[in-house]
Amino acid sequence: MNKRDFTTVKLSQGEMHIYDFSGVRLHAYQTGDPLADEVFLMEKAGQFVVLESPCFVDSIAALSRYLEGKRVAGLLAAYHGAGASFLSEVPKYATANAVDYAREGGGKALIEQFAGAFGSAFDSGVHAIDHVIGEGSVTIGGIEFLIHQTAEAFDVEIPELNAVYTHMLGHDCHSIVAGAGHADEMIAQLKAYIEKGYDLILTSHYTPEDLKDARTKISYLERLKEISAACPDGGAFKAEVKRQYPAYSGENYLDMTAGLFFA
Repeated sequence: MNKRDFTTVKLSQGEMHIYDFSGVRLHAYQTGDPLADEVFLMEKAGQFVVLESPCFVDSIAALSRYLEGKRVAGLLAAYHGAGASFLSEVPKYATANAVDYAREGGGKALIEQFAGAFGSAFDSGVHAIDHVIGEGSVTIGGIEFLIHQTAEAFDVEIPELNAVYTHMLGHDCHSIVAGAGHADEMIAQLKAYIEKGYDLILTSHYTPEDLKDARTKISYLERLKEISAACPDGGAFKAEVKRQYPAYSGENYLDMTAGLFFA
């Protein structure tokens, strides 16, 4: 599956990219919201399963209209626990640590930060989870998902798409990297994706990517470690990363990375 092999449907907020697989369609919603969120819908035999939730009011309204009259079997809420007004009557699935992340941990802090920054445009309500799931296989709407718990929440492998979902990749976008150790963990994860040969890598802040993009990200992460070792403080680190990657988006993520490397 080529990552550019999709059809586009314009929504009132953002746009939908639709990929046709054998028996399953992937609807990748590019929200166009201030956080560049991405939400994924898997469609099989007339049912939809939603992966992640839009968190901004306009995106919630647009995606809700897109799903009007369609049967939604469930929603997997991993790293984006906010947006509780979206599909409030649909069963919600998450791991126990993802629930804690959204209600008590780092996810809660981010939700509060975004609510303060964006006000009423951001839906800070946290999804109520109906089904607490664990590591391994779960079938929703006739589609098998393989759940892989992470430190904060969980990643999702989708065998029928030969795809995997994780929070962030972004081959030409900065990511939140919490120091050299975290960079090494991310590199190991991306190398595992390459070894498994996934067709698509889905993330909640970027359009679907491929293994070439994973290799590009590995080089970026290796370079981040080298730059941090040569810089005296976060300001110098940020300036040098921007100099070497002038076209990269996500400067707010680079701000967080600089703070974490030089905490």
